[in-house]
Amino acid sequence: MTEPSPLPTTRETLMARLNTLKIDYTEYNHPAVFTVEEAKKLRGELPGVHCKSLFLKAKGGRLFLLVCLEWRRMDMKALADLLPSRRLSFGQPELLLEKLGVTPGSVTPFGAINDNGPEDNCVTIVLDKKMLEATQVNYHPLINTATIGLSPDDLQRFLVDCYHLPLILDLDPATQKQ
Repeated sequence: MTEPSPLPTTRETLMARLNTLKIDYTEYNHPAVFTVEEAKKLRGELPGVHCKSLFLKAKGGRLFLLVCLEWRRMDMKALADLLPSRRLSFGQPELLLEKLGVTPGSVTPFGAINDNGPEDNCVTIVLDKKMLEATQVNYHPLINTATIGLSPDDLQRFLVDCYHLPLILDLDPATQKQ
């Protein structure tokens, strides 16, 4: 496993880590986006599935990063039951920056690079099982002016290298009916 990086990690350090791990990725630069709707308007024909990441805090203080398909609308009570956890809310921006080194609009599973090392690992990464069935998944590289596409296997390999064995869940029971 790679040694922990100083906080917060830069986009360049993230890319160097991906290269060290020999992870194939494609990078797409674009104007800043802060919501799924903004991303949809800008991305055009970007290949792969598009995802969102939600930084959550459970009553009692446990932290989660839920990474799921962008179209999912989560029922927070049902999600808390799936985890299992008590009441969930969105983590505050200050806590997000402290734990994952990113700001709202740039939340990404790559933030695990800032929560690395066996003693620091305090955010549980939760991955959408359906998302992992795709050939390519897309996430921000710690900033919201770019997107990185890579395979789900490579994402998981990156997370493990950052001392995070992700929790993989079927999120269908926690998805609101549309």
